[in-house]
Amino acid sequence: QVQLVESGGGSAPAGGSLRLSCVASGYIVGSRCMGWFRQAPGKEREGVASREGGGKTRYVETVKGRFTISADSAKNTLYLQMDSLKPEDTATYYCAANGYYWCPIDHDTRIYEYWGQGTRVTVSS
Repeated sequence: QVQLVESGGGSAPAGGSLRLSCVASGYIVGSRCMGWFRQAPGKEREGVASREGGGKTRYVETVKGRFTISADSAKNTLYLQMDSLKPEDTATYYCAANGYYWCPIDHDTRIYEYWGQGTRVTVSS
């Protein structure tokens, strides 16, 4: 049984930083596709970043150069380092995995089978 547990959310000022963590059980982090998604109130869930089994990473245009996705196999943990935060980054962030080596290019949420419970991020202006 796959379980994903996110942590690290909280409040930060605009321009600040936060690091999200996603600890996996029943799933080997770094060997298959995993991604970070977010959902703001009243909006659809959107892909933020993904990491394929081979390490290839992708980012949505709005976070490129500010967010970094990484994996620590020893800790079986996926991270999302978020720098230069903006108020529009405010959302609940979810970790997800799809069991495949490859990640969808367009961060299609339908391709992901396993989801965490989410962690809330609030960025103040």
